[in-house]
Amino acid sequence: MALSQHDLLRLLESLRSADGLELVRGVAERMLQELIEAEATARIGAEWNEHTETRTAFRNGHRDKTLSTQAGDLDLAIPKLRAGSFFPALLERRRRIDQALYAVIMEAYVHGVSTRSVDDLVKALGADTGISKSEVSRICQDLDGQLTAFRSRPLDHVRFPYVYLDATYCKARVEHQIVSRAVVIATGITEDGGREVLGVMVGDSETEVFWTEFLRHLRERGLTGVRLVIGDHHLGLVKAIRKVMLGAAYQRCRVHFLRNVFSVINKEAPEMAAATIRTIFAQPTADAVRTQLDTVADMLGKQFPKVKEMLLEAKDDLTAFAAFPERHWKKIQSTNPLERINREVKRRTDVVQVFPNDDALLRLVTAVLFELLPNLDVKRRGRLVV
Repeated sequence: MALSQHDLLRLLESLRSADGLELVRGVAERMLQELIEAEATARIGAEWNEHTETRTAFRNGHRDKTLSTQAGDLDLAIPKLRAGSFFPALLERRRRIDQALYAVIMEAYVHGVSTRSVDDLVKALGADTGISKSEVSRICQDLDGQLTAFRSRPLDHVRFPYVYLDATYCKARVEHQIVSRAVVIATGITEDGGREVLGVMVGDSETEVFWTEFLRHLRERGLTGVRLVIGDHHLGLVKAIRKVMLGAAYQRCRVHFLRNVFSVINKEAPEMAAATIRTIFAQPTADAVRTQLDTVADMLGKQFPKVKEMLLEAKDDLTAFAAFPERHWKKIQSTNPLERINREVKRRTDVVQVFPNDDALLRLVTAVLFELLPNLDVKRRGRLVV
């Protein structure tokens, strides 16, 4: 659609009165609009009010479209058709500038960049108006399909003899209040030594009901062959394991147990007590492990009777690892293999600080786990081949 003499003079006058950036913006806007109209004409097969045998459609007004560029936001008008649809190839649906921008926003979100930082990032990419929190959330919801598929994927492709369970806590808004939310994660070791993230869930706290729901979800997805579950000694978790993971032993994490011991002894004794308790896990045979626990309980019981009581009460759970191959012992005595994952989750979620809801928290944590998955099994040294 060629410009009339009047339009040309008006455009020239506006360009003369504009500053440098506004000049570029105005030229770019007019140029793109002309290209859009030309493409529409080619698609329709006729100019405005032109009668031709090649016409395939009729115009039906325009709809507004804003294009963000380094020169600023360009206000464009996309021709509408009475039948069918038209979108200029120049912009293309989810055009490349959008694709790049969306990818950056989602990548920033997955990496724990705050909403304010995302807004600054978008402005740096040329969108003068930035982006709202609701827009960030809408864009990130595009991740939900693949992340939901990841969380619900079947687990029946292989058996997982060892399963690690642990929880970390994050802040989220629930009914207009900021509360602590439990993020529980499960990883598993396959019979050939491979490692996978099995599942993740967000809930109120580590209650038996919550853990039972989580473990049953793993079972429903095909989790089989579990011989040992390693986790902390939350009563809800232990009860859920014994209810759902029938036939599997439970190993109480030695690291968490030591922290429990530290809470009942004076500040001068932790290192001595820890060194003594660690000798339990350094024994060469299963019988020696159990005998050493009794010996250590008697030794520490003289000064710390509460510690003796704790050791004897936890004996079966602390020494469950000893019933498995000795070459696996160091890897199955604690939830340390999950610690790296939890640290990475906390590193990303700490930037956000308070999530607007559980869905947003679950989305980010799942995305972090999805990102980590290819890297979990990179190092083959020390693999737990069962």
